[in-house]
Amino acid sequence: MAGHSHWAGIKHKKGKADKQRSRIFSKLSREITVAAKLGDKNPDMNARLRAAIQTARSSNMPKDNIERAIDKSSISAGSNFENIRYEGFGPSKTAIIVETLTDNKNRTASKIRTLFQKNGGGLGTQGSASHNFKQLGIIKIDKKEVSDEEIFELAIDAGAKECVSHNMEYHEIHTNIKEIYDIKKKLEKNISNFISTEIEWIPINTISLSGDNKNNMVKFLESLDDDDDVQNIFTNVRFED
Repeated sequence: MAGHSHWAGIKHKKGKADKQRSRIFSKLSREITVAAKLGDKNPDMNARLRAAIQTARSSNMPKDNIERAIDKSSISAGSNFENIRYEGFGPSKTAIIVETLTDNKNRTASKIRTLFQKNGGGLGTQGSASHNFKQLGIIKIDKKEVSDEEIFELAIDAGAKECVSHNMEYHEIHTNIKEIYDIKKKLEKNISNFISTEIEWIPINTISLSGDNKNNMVKFLESLDDDDDVQNIFTNVRFED
């Protein structure tokens, strides 16, 4: 799943481990099910579903799992999942945004609040942490798919705000949040495989952590990520070596 800043890199490597695979698949399946339930079950007609399926494929999720998740959108007609955002502050006064997808907001709120408190932080009200971030549409594409020069031209022609490729394993295209799926549709004319297509919270300023402070923060983020209801985590932390 998504999560900008240095946490994204740590989480990306963490997600490669086999022991994390089933949990990652579970979260991806939930997003596919909800996307199919809220819109057309044909990904060609449903941009959110198409993006969720492409993200699942980039995570090596089996085709059968994807199809079951789509089918489940009809079976689970009685289950109403909600997207709920929690904001707060973690260790070292770091700003945290947690995006959840839940069918029981009381359960989720209680668990998230407990995790913050156990790790020396606390939940705040809506807007308490998000003013430290800006929202952008982020489209990630593996560098094996297209060269730096070509993706830059494609991104500009599609109307993207920025294309970043340096010092990363993937190209990262930045868009306005309302334009992300329109721009992605234009890119799909030349690119078949996408790592992810997400609305992300990008920190305006970062807080650098190292040593024990870094370790405590990573432990906190991992405890949040281990919760089944949590889909995305964003923080203004920069981890120092």
